[in-house]
Amino acid sequence: QVQLVESGGGLVQPGGSLRLSCAASGSDFSINAMGWYRQALGKERELVALIFDGSSTKYADSVKGRFTVSRDNAKNMWYLQMNSLKPDDTAVYYCYAAINIDFMFDDYWGQGTQVTVSS
Repeated sequence: QVQLVESGGGLVQPGGSLRLSCAASGSDFSINAMGWYRQALGKERELVALIFDGSSTKYADSVKGRFTVSRDNAKNMWYLQMNSLKPDDTAVYYCYAAINIDFMFDDYWGQGTQVTVSS
């Protein structure tokens, strides 16, 4: 079994920065893709950023140029650096991983961390 544990949310003023971290733990697994989704109150969960096995990335248009996804393969960790935050970025952020265990692929999610952008 694989678990994702995330950290780093909080309250920040508009224009500020936050860094989210996610750590995957377990045994005998590999990660094909990892990244972040978010869900604002009353809205559907949406993609924020993904980084793939070959290091290519994908971002939501709303965060391009402000957010950066990165990873540390040796530690099975990945990060979301969020700069120039806006009130519209307020949401619960979920880390995500597409994980391969014995050639069985499945989606894994963290528990979610609240990010609030407000003055």
